[in-house]
Amino acid sequence: MANGTLRILIADDEPIIRLDLKNMLESLGYEVVAEAGDGVSAVEAARTLKPDVAILDIKMPGMDGIDVANILHSEKIAPVVLLTAFSDMDLIHRAKEAGVFAYLVKPFRESDLRPAIEIAISRYKEFLALEEEVSELEDKLETRKLIERAKGILMDRYGLKEQEAFRRIQVQSMNTRKSMKEIAEAIIIAHSV
Repeated sequence: MANGTLRILIADDEPIIRLDLKNMLESLGYEVVAEAGDGVSAVEAARTLKPDVAILDIKMPGMDGIDVANILHSEKIAPVVLLTAFSDMDLIHRAKEAGVFAYLVKPFRESDLRPAIEIAISRYKEFLALEEEVSELEDKLETRKLIERAKGILMDRYGLKEQEAFRRIQVQSMNTRKSMKEIAEAIIIAHSV
């Protein structure tokens, strides 16, 4: 977000819809950084420009909006707001599976856009924060497992009590300025040789 102005990519195979959407978005104070008429172009533009939000029509040639949304979600490029004239459950289910953050059914009004965009961005930020938290927790769990294994090796090899084994790993970590995970890995590797 440059200067607080949200940068938006829009993709729809109908030029008149793109023009109307662009005008609505700009009147709301958003910056349209790219327009695409098909899914492949939308993906290329998103990868290059890294917009804050992508607003995609579902029905587009080459690659539909849901497939584009899936790519943008998996590559963590931008949240997606889907536009469609169709509201059948199969499309809604596919959209949910693709990680779409908002869904607008045509015809929509200008007043429908801001809430959809703002909610999509908010949910996307929550998603990214949660994913980072999960990654940190996985790393902590992995570290804990390695330290437990290394403590077990030290206890077996040197007849140490659990607290003494832990303290050795801790002291070695401080003395070498390496993480306890690195020390534990080194102990495990040395033991396996």
